[in-house]
Amino acid sequence: MGRIFVVVFSVVPLVCAIADPIIPTAPGTAWRYNMTEEVGEGLTVSDVKPDADGKIRLPVLYRVEGTENVDGKELLKFEMHRAGVITRSDLLTVDERGIICWARITVDGEFVKFSPPQTMIAMPLKQGANWSFDGQVGDLKVHQHYEVTGEEDIEVPAGEFQAFRIRGEQTSPSPMTIDRWFATGTGIVKDVTTMRASNGDLLQRISLELAERPKIVDRPEVKPGAAPKKLSVSLAKEQFGKATTTFSSDTSQIYVRWQGQRLRKGAKVRAVWIAENIGEDAPPDYKADEASAIAESPTAHGVFTLSRPDDGWALGDYRAEFYVDDVLVETVKLKIVK
Repeated sequence: MGRIFVVVFSVVPLVCAIADPIIPTAPGTAWRYNMTEEVGEGLTVSDVKPDADGKIRLPVLYRVEGTENVDGKELLKFEMHRAGVITRSDLLTVDERGIICWARITVDGEFVKFSPPQTMIAMPLKQGANWSFDGQVGDLKVHQHYEVTGEEDIEVPAGEFQAFRIRGEQTSPSPMTIDRWFATGTGIVKDVTTMRASNGDLLQRISLELAERPKIVDRPEVKPGAAPKKLSVSLAKEQFGKATTTFSSDTSQIYVRWQGQRLRKGAKVRAVWIAENIGEDAPPDYKADEASAIAESPTAHGVFTLSRPDDGWALGDYRAEFYVDDVLVETVKLKIVK
């Protein structure tokens, strides 16, 4: 999976201190999920190779690591582990108001405060209950709305559950929807988060299904230097077409597509077009063009377009270099042929 910084719809097994706990919160308690990730045509958001059907499947684990004191307040610390990486840590309180997120630690170790603290679940859960969040998450302005649409039976690998179904929508900083099933005594048993482009095309969908009921387990090994990349890129002959690295000399336009995963707000994304070897038409590694954009959210995406010269593309080897804040993060090799 790629890990994406999902502000509003992060998977959080939720807790309540009213009467019987909704889920256990002892240190070491963990929820194992099967994750399925799919992306739109031509996009890549993970270093993991997709299956034959184009989807990425990985196990993830959400675990109570203990507590952490923030500004004099003791917060429960939930870590999300995936492929040897802690993709985030959520810092929560649990009381009669429900589950409240005060801060988050990103995969890069950045400490991000929620202002005001975000209500993840407003108690009591019942059909028709709804709540919203309008606030700042770090530098991002976030607007989201949740509604409990009802109760239903659902079957996942961990078993059958009677669960509340919660529908969520985020309108800022980027459009996102979620369908979530929450079972009292267990937590989140299924979660489907979907992000789409402005034209409605799928950008990314992440589905999680509970694989085992919560239990206390040892903390997984964390691999140094295994953090997922910040930017995924692809080239195509059409804006929403199939990705390719071979183009004919009469191709009218080359679309350079990029998708952020954990960009900072205001990060500069830059693509540099370099002719490595095109014969006598230019010296080796000639910088032919470049374009840039400013990321408005961690999952910002965009397209740079290269138009065919009047006399056609020069045949030979090229590469496209991608920079985030002037740091090279990705390189794509390509060829122009007859």
